Amino acid sequence: MGIEVKEIVSKKILTEAKGYLDVGFTHSLNPYSGCAFSCKYCYVREMPIQKFKEIPWGEWLNIKLNAAENYRKEMVKVRNKQGSLNIFMSSATDPYQPIERKALITRSILEAMIEYPPDLLQIQTRSPLITRDVDLLIKLKEKCKVIVSMTIETDWDEIRKLFAPYSPGIHLRLRALEELRSKGIFTQASISPVLPFTPEFPKVLGNIADTIWIDTLNIGDGAKGKRSDRLGMPQLFEEHGLSKWYREDIHERVAKYFKKFFPCDKIRISKYDAFPT
Repeated sequence: MGIEVKEIVSKKILTEAKGYLDVGFTHSLNPYSGCAFSCKYCYVREMPIQKFKEIPWGEWLNIKLNAAENYRKEMVKVRNKQGSLNIFMSSATDPYQPIERKALITRSILEAMIEYPPDLLQIQTRSPLITRDVDLLIKLKEKCKVIVSMTIETDWDEIRKLFAPYSPGIHLRLRALEELRSKGIFTQASISPVLPFTPEFPKVLGNIADTIWIDTLNIGDGAKGKRSDRLGMPQLFEEHGLSKWYREDIHERVAKYFKKFFPCDKIRISKYDAFPT
């Protein structure tokens, strides 16, 4: 799959948090526009950033060259205006998609954060590339709360290939989360969205995740499931005999199951729970 890559100078890098991020985050931060992982269920496909594009989602990418510079400037303004700064990175892209190996935009932002730390930084990714920056994460966690939230929708890699064929393998993500936790980084396993998994899933996550985040296609698409419907998710589940996993109460069922293995205060459900304190 070819990708059209452009280098751009963005007007700003911090966006006020709304919708599903309204659980304690004040801002989102996206180092890139577009995402090479091109997950079939990604709700961004149904947002204006993509709806008005002629190029399909997953086939274009904008590198925000001045992201770190913008962060430094905007962070000072936010501090002067409202004080607290709790950042979710990222809401509409993956900060550690393959281009980051060379572009180093996310790494430059972390370096800026060490100089101008937020109060909270939650990094949302599905890429083991994040382990490259463990040196910066260790420094940053001495100055603010740092959470690395690794998207692990399932422990069944065949299911991952069905819904997100261009994303990193599950075992690579698990290994990365284990490494980060061993370095003292607060880790979260993000079952987002819930995809079919094996009964062993909680045990797989047991020693590598400080918390479990549960999200679904009905809750997490920001439109009460309408975006997921338009993306054909009900049909995809049905086509592969997985319809029992596509139901409005799946988050409750998954949470109940995981609570057999994790303390209740370690299980968080999207829409209802704030970030860990």
